[in-house]
Amino acid sequence: MAKRIDEIRQKVETEGEVFVSDLSRIYNVTEETIRRDLEKLKNDGIITRTFGGAVLNTTPQNDRVHFFKRKGINLEGKKKIAKLLVDKFIGVNTMMIDNSTTVLEAVKLFKDNENLTAITFSAQIFQELDTCKMKLVSTGGLYDEKTRSFYGKPAKEAMKKYNVDLVLLGCKGLDMERGITDSSEGEADLKSEMASRAECVVLLADHSKFNHTAFVNFLDWDRIDYLITDEKPSHEWLEFCEQMKIKLMY
Repeated sequence: MAKRIDEIRQKVETEGEVFVSDLSRIYNVTEETIRRDLEKLKNDGIITRTFGGAVLNTTPQNDRVHFFKRKGINLEGKKKIAKLLVDKFIGVNTMMIDNSTTVLEAVKLFKDNENLTAITFSAQIFQELDTCKMKLVSTGGLYDEKTRSFYGKPAKEAMKKYNVDLVLLGCKGLDMERGITDSSEGEADLKSEMASRAECVVLLADHSKFNHTAFVNFLDWDRIDYLITDEKPSHEWLEFCEQMKIKLMY
């Protein structure tokens, strides 16, 4: 079985798409067996299931790149998003912020606002903003060195004490049908909880996140109030945001 799954993985990486019926014939096994093989590849973040088959993920769903490597990717785009955000929400008093590098760039522009209180599960934000005037509240929890953040039940329970004006969220992928996705189930759970505590939900996502799907969905489109990105999206995305009544900024 392991050999067959590895060969299927190589096939989808080469061709971009595979079909259950074709694989069943090639390997002389039932279609149900092939579906189980594809489910394994899906859980590994390699493919996305489609009707009758699967397609290759161009961005690995289980990607958990170290914070410091992510920090430098498309930095100019992240700074543009941050500027758009601060110009719109400079007067906000309370907010929750996740551990994404795009959100970090935005928070840097708020750091001298002494009237602002921000709650976060990111340990890195505390290090980056060690001399800030804004009030920072940590959820605490179990520590993940790779993402430089806290997670788990203690972090989630801490969030439930607060209600805020604004939540700032990053993501790994945006898909019109599958919603907003991330690579870590633990982080996705915290982001979903944060969104439920906020009056306004703001999604920060550079152009590379559009039309990509990561491992776990953490928010549906009807929960998003603002989507801020660094480049003008396609006509399809412009229409989609208008239909969903999402305020799009770029």
